[in-house]
Amino acid sequence: MMDLAFELRKADETGKVIKGAKKAIQLAKMGGAKLIIVAKNARPDIKEDIYYYAKLSGIPVYEFDGTSVELGTILGRPHTVSALAVVDPGESKILALGGKE
Repeated sequence: MMDLAFELRKADETGKVIKGAKKAIQLAKMGGAKLIIVAKNARPDIKEDIYYYAKLSGIPVYEFDGTSVELGTILGRPHTVSALAVVDPGESKILALGGKE
């Protein structure tokens, strides 16, 4: 079983993780992400957009089983993070969440 918090921090430190719903949606539209993670309590319209555009672009989406506050805390942010896009996983194994590695 993967330690999501550890792998997410590792991806953030050694790769490229773009935080924020607006940017995640943009990357889903452009196909610029390898994985998108969305918080369980993200607004329904945000989730809809992310799932829709990610499906069109062939990007896997993982629903984080926690709140946007918890997702922000994992990333060491002093605010909520409802969605994020992994552009480069770095040394992490985070892409396994989307069925790819």
